[in-house]
Amino acid sequence: MAQVGAGAAAGHARYTYRLRVSSTARTALAAEWDRCRWVWNECAAKSRAVHLRNKATGQKATCGPAQLDRMLTEARTRTPWLREGSSVVQQQAIRDFGRSRTKAHKDIAERLPIARRAGMPAYKKKHEALATLNYTKRGFRLKYGRLHLAGGIILTVVWSRELPAEPSSVRVYQDSLGHWYCSFVVPAQVQPLPETGRALGIDWGVKETATTTSDLHDLPHAGHGRKAGTKVTRYDRMMARRKPKKGQPGSKGYREAKKWRAKAYKKVARQREDTGRKWAKKVVRDHDAIAVEDFRPKFLVRSTMARKAADAAIGATKAALIEMGRKHGRDIRLVHPAHTTMDCAHCDARAKHRLPLGERTYTCTACGNVSPRDKNSAHVMLVRAGLNPAGADGGRPPGALLQEAA
Repeated sequence: MAQVGAGAAAGHARYTYRLRVSSTARTALAAEWDRCRWVWNECAAKSRAVHLRNKATGQKATCGPAQLDRMLTEARTRTPWLREGSSVVQQQAIRDFGRSRTKAHKDIAERLPIARRAGMPAYKKKHEALATLNYTKRGFRLKYGRLHLAGGIILTVVWSRELPAEPSSVRVYQDSLGHWYCSFVVPAQVQPLPETGRALGIDWGVKETATTTSDLHDLPHAGHGRKAGTKVTRYDRMMARRKPKKGQPGSKGYREAKKWRAKAYKKVARQREDTGRKWAKKVVRDHDAIAVEDFRPKFLVRSTMARKAADAAIGATKAALIEMGRKHGRDIRLVHPAHTTMDCAHCDARAKHRLPLGERTYTCTACGNVSPRDKNSAHVMLVRAGLNPAGADGGRPPGALLQEAA
C-alpha cells in the first residue's frame, strides 16, 4: 500500500496558460522547434549507430547526455543555422532524449511485456510531431506580464490566475488544434482544508466510474465520448474519403476534417477532465482519509470494454484525485487491487468460487454478508488501508441495509 498526500513532500506543480502568439513569434518558434527536432533526430541516429556497433563488435560503448552535449557543441561550432537558436532549449532536448532512452532500457532490464514497454525514442517527423520547447531558468524571464524566451521571442500570456511562486522552468508547446500554451513549474503549496473526521473507500469500475462507501460521492459514468460519437464518426468518414496517397500532402478538405476531428476530441477530453476534477474536489473536501484502489486500466484495452473504459477516463480521474489530495493535505492511500472483489469486507473471508463479471451482488459464504459487489470492494479498500470502515457510512457495516430489508 502506497501513501500520498498528508505527510508527503509537496513537490512541484504545473500552471498552464494559453498564449497569444503573433506571426513573428510563431515563425521564430517554428524555427526553434526545427532546430530542436534536428537535435533529437541526431541523438536517435547516434544512439542506434552505437547500439549496432556494440552488437557487431561486442563492445559496451555508451551514448549518454554528456557525450551528446559535446556533439551539440561541435555541431553548433560548425553550423551557423544551429548556432542561431538557443543552446538552452537544445540542451533540454538532449535531456529529454536521455530520460526517454533510460526509461526504455529500464523496461527492457525489468523484462516488462512489450505492450507495457516505453520503447526506444524514435525520430520526430516534420509534419507529425507537435512543437515542444523546454526552457530552464536561464532561458526565459517574465517582464510586464509577458514571457521573454531566449533568442528574443516575446509571447503574450493569458493570465487566468496568478503564479504562486517564482517558476523554475517553462514548457512552450502546441496542441493538435494549433493553439500555443506555456506550462510553468513552481513549488507546490499545500492549502489545508478543515478536518471532517470521515474516511472514504473508492473502487473503480466501468459501469460506474467510481463506487464509494458513501452513496453521495459515487461517480456515475458520464459518457462524454458516447455523446460525441456521432460527430467524431462523421469526421472519421470525411477523412477516410479524402485520405491522400502515401507520400502526397493532404487536400484542404482533409486538413479541415482532421482539424474538426481534433477539436471534437479536445472537447471530450476537457469534459472528462472537468468532471474528474469537480468530483475529486468534492471527495477531498468531505473526507480526511481516502483509500483508493491502485487500479491500472491498461489491460482493458484488449477487452470488449475498451471503448467504455476509455470514455470513463479512470486513469485521469484517479490522477486528479491524488493531485487534489496532495494540494489540500489529505491522507490518500493507494490499495493494491488484487482480490478486492473476492474478499468480504465484513469478515475478511475470501470467496472460493468464481465470481462472474456481470454479477452485481456479493454473497459471503462464511458469514452470509450480502451487499452490492462494488460497494463491498469499496469497503475492502478501507479495511486494507487500515482505516475505520464504520466511520465511512455512519457506523453500519457493509451489507447492513440489505440484511435489514431481508
